[in-house]
Amino acid sequence: MSSKLEQKEPPQANGAVLPVVPGDSLASPERGQRAEPSDFLGPDGTGVEVVLLESRANAKGVREEDALLENGSQSNESDDTSTDRGPEPASPLKETSFSIGLQVLFPFLLAGFGTVAAGMVLDIVQHWDVFKYVTEVFILVPALLGLKGNLEMTLASRLSTAANIGQMDTPKELWKMITGNMALIQVQATVVGFLASIAAVVFGWIPDGHFSIDHAVLLCASSVATAFIASLVLGMIMIGVIIGSRKMGINPDNVATPIAASLGDLITLALLSGISWGLYKELESKAYVNPLVCAFFIALLPIWIIIAKRNSATREVLYSGWEPVIIAMAISSVGGLILDRTVSDPNFAGMAVFTPVINGVGGNLVAVQASRISTYLHMSGMPGDSPETAPRKCPSPCSTFFSSDVNSRSARVLFLLVVPGHLVFLYTISSMQGGHTTLTLIFIVFYMTAALLQVLILLYIADWMVHWMWGRDLDPDNFSIPYLTALGDLIGTGLLALSFHVLWLIGDRDSDVGD
Repeated sequence: MSSKLEQKEPPQANGAVLPVVPGDSLASPERGQRAEPSDFLGPDGTGVEVVLLESRANAKGVREEDALLENGSQSNESDDTSTDRGPEPASPLKETSFSIGLQVLFPFLLAGFGTVAAGMVLDIVQHWDVFKYVTEVFILVPALLGLKGNLEMTLASRLSTAANIGQMDTPKELWKMITGNMALIQVQATVVGFLASIAAVVFGWIPDGHFSIDHAVLLCASSVATAFIASLVLGMIMIGVIIGSRKMGINPDNVATPIAASLGDLITLALLSGISWGLYKELESKAYVNPLVCAFFIALLPIWIIIAKRNSATREVLYSGWEPVIIAMAISSVGGLILDRTVSDPNFAGMAVFTPVINGVGGNLVAVQASRISTYLHMSGMPGDSPETAPRKCPSPCSTFFSSDVNSRSARVLFLLVVPGHLVFLYTISSMQGGHTTLTLIFIVFYMTAALLQVLILLYIADWMVHWMWGRDLDPDNFSIPYLTALGDLIGTGLLALSFHVLWLIGDRDSDVGD
């Protein structure tokens, strides 16, 4: 070997200049054979300096590259041009504020009108006998509407991430994701629906000390049936939306979660109202119907468990994904208790029509942000890694809303949608003569203050929570959105109830609050 080839400039990246003397031997990792000392001797028999390039990346880089390749995405530094891999996903970093707003606006408005329709339904059904005499049904409302955050939005976020990193590019992978995730949400919906009914019974019994076994079975049957059917319908819609978004070149993170909520609130509330009303009518003449309905849906559980367990994409979530879903249901149930105690007072009956709207809008916006941050982190590594692009665990409000990175930009865009969006929704409610409240200036000010404060808190919590979970080896797609949407229900209902009480105290009679 000629000494000219070895006499390169010393400052090489990831390399070291080492003197080679007779008696040393080196292994050539590329050729798989050992280099003898004579190969590195100069013409005069003395040792020469050679450059030994380090051929092994640091452990963190290896983990990140392996994770990206394993998930089907291409590393920016990879030389692999294999055609077996799907097309390289679009990076969120390339999105501008205008493109984010444009993609989010239509699904946001669609979702908002869905919550308006749900509010109109709740405003009507609150006067039905089942809501009058079994008031615990009100406690079920936020918990079951929150299923879109516990299940459908989590499903949408999980599938959006899988689509963005290339795990749904082949028909086989697509079918595997669909069957596993649909079975998983049926298991979760049945269990959460059952637990939500127990929470409603407990929260209804504690203040009054009154318990009725017939009402408890009615709540159980209504909750389980509603959760199962709503999750089945919405899950199928979500899968169609994400597949269509990929084919149209739209980032699924921007559209999937809002559309999950656009029909979610309306479908869930309509099902809950209709099923509870029908079962309430059968309560006296056919008392066996309610326990039969409960037994039927619970008996289907083993089938869905077997399907989800056999699928590697959902097996881990089946075992570990219960904590956020159950805790989120409990948080939403507290919001339901606030709703029950507020709308049961005739002075605040007008609150019913606005509750699904303020809760739905807040939950939709924070779900979009959480899904985007999660996808951004997945493109940099795997949960437990600390990508240099997003290492924050406890960000300051300034870094959340005013920094130059893409997630801060999307937070600003989503926050700016709050006021114009709610103005459109309030005008729609007023035009349809919904509710018992006239839209005066002071009412709009109080309502907007509550809505802005709710979204501001949620976006900040999302920035902290997603990074915190990521740093603790938890997938934010499965863990963050249930907590965030449940907090949205609790914060939104609490702030709205507070606004109505303040308006009643200051005597805003023009808005009919308190009449």
